[in-house]
Amino acid sequence: MTDHIDGGEGLLEAFRALDIEHVFSSPGSEWAPVWEAFARQRRDGTAGPTYYDLTHETLAVGMATGYFLGARRLAAVLLHAGPGLLQGANAIHGALLAGAPMLVCSSESVTYGEYDGPDPGSQWYRNLSVVGGPHTFAAPWVKWSQQVPGVDTLYEITLRAAEIAQRSPTGPVYLNVPLEALLADWKAPKVRKQVPPRGARVSPQAEIEAVAAKLKAAKNPVIITESAGRDPGAFEALVKLADELAIPVIEPQSTICVNFPKDHPLYQGNDVSQAQGADLVLLVAARSPWYPPSNSQAPDAEIIVIDDVPQRPHIVYQVLHADRYLEGEVGSTLAALHAAVAGGADQTLTESRRSRWTAAHNELAAGIEADEQKAEANTEKITPALLVKVLREELDDETVFVDETITHSRIIQRHLRWNAPDKWFYVQGGLGQGTGVALGVKKALPEKPVVFTVGDGSFLYNPIVQALMASKDLKLPLLIVVFNNRQYLSMKFNHLRFYPDGAAVAGNDFDGVDLSTQPPLSEFGAPFGMPGYEVSNPSQLRTVIREAAAVVAGGSTAIVNVKF
Repeated sequence: MTDHIDGGEGLLEAFRALDIEHVFSSPGSEWAPVWEAFARQRRDGTAGPTYYDLTHETLAVGMATGYFLGARRLAAVLLHAGPGLLQGANAIHGALLAGAPMLVCSSESVTYGEYDGPDPGSQWYRNLSVVGGPHTFAAPWVKWSQQVPGVDTLYEITLRAAEIAQRSPTGPVYLNVPLEALLADWKAPKVRKQVPPRGARVSPQAEIEAVAAKLKAAKNPVIITESAGRDPGAFEALVKLADELAIPVIEPQSTICVNFPKDHPLYQGNDVSQAQGADLVLLVAARSPWYPPSNSQAPDAEIIVIDDVPQRPHIVYQVLHADRYLEGEVGSTLAALHAAVAGGADQTLTESRRSRWTAAHNELAAGIEADEQKAEANTEKITPALLVKVLREELDDETVFVDETITHSRIIQRHLRWNAPDKWFYVQGGLGQGTGVALGVKKALPEKPVVFTVGDGSFLYNPIVQALMASKDLKLPLLIVVFNNRQYLSMKFNHLRFYPDGAAVAGNDFDGVDLSTQPPLSEFGAPFGMPGYEVSNPSQLRTVIREAAAVVAGGSTAIVNVKF
């Protein structure tokens, strides 16, 4: 047996230097050199990442996104040529929106067999070549895209790409790694170091003090946040700052994660119109607080933005109405602000504000409870509000939710209760990624139950068979709960918005809506030995959820198809 050390080893050695734990792959024939390197790693017991064969590109990329959400760690993704990259593009774009750093690689041939070396195969000449190379069409939906020039630069350019992915704004990067570079002899670099973590970015103290003075002087400040909870320590720091000055916190419809405890008396739900009358609005990691973008709910307020990347480069049009920025890392900036305002505000004003917003919070909670009582009183059918209430009450307190619903997303956000970070994630970008994201979250948080909430239309966009296969093979059980209205209701709502008195309404003749011929979604897990449940009777809902949760606790995915 002869060990041939080629570019495949160079790529794997770069993964080791980056401390990458997992390589998610929807494989193609170009990766034989990397597979050989992994085989040597397993044979020799060398420390390094674990490789996973998956059977769909969206699944591989989605798992890398979910793994980052749960573990805050970079993963690598190996796809096949240009076509595999295109198949994974929806999920890669989702990772870009989510700010999920990952190193995505695919390959091509640059010689088409016309060189003195191993034959790359005729498929590259006949079918897989892309004019300009796949790195050109990947560029719009990744943070950085590049072709590896050759085996001599393979190792260092891989390190550089991954470091770029992890710098703000974090996101996916793409490397086109020619097969010839993977097959060429590789020599280890003279200097080999573990890549260090990125350094902290801190707002200058003078800027902190200036904003602290404005916060202490404000009579009616408001905090709006979409994704502060993604920054380590920001959840706790935001609670301390809000509590110190009795500032209400709003998580708008565009919220993508848990940012503030719902049981806190300063939590005000997702209605941004509550910012009306504010004299100061603190936008904390809020990329799109207003819609339409020019429709600020507090036109006379001073807008202070706390965000390490306030102007997202991947957003075509973004309006914040900012008057001042603090661009250090969100968690450290909030902690520094709290320290700067502690004990310095007018306590009479602060307590008056606390009393007013506590009353508003209690009114919000009473409205949610009234909605749930109404839902429970309906003995004819299950409503989305009832389903979320039952999930909240019957599942373990440590449960993590991954949501890929559309028309039901606001109901889920309203009726779930979270009081700690990383309890809920919303899947960003095009539909069809959620199963992969949920599996990636489960990989990152194996000790926690993970629930994937999804509409029937969204579920059918997913690579369901491939995801269930991965769930079984990798021992990553999920509770999949389908919010099933047997239609693309979002499509219908948009049609009604544009043509409320049109021909489709008059004739009840809607295209792009009907899903009534769908097969029983609860049976999709049957080939994998996964139990499925279908329920439409409210009296049976709790029992079904309990049984399905017990199945998941026992190590198997379960699908609950809830018909409204």
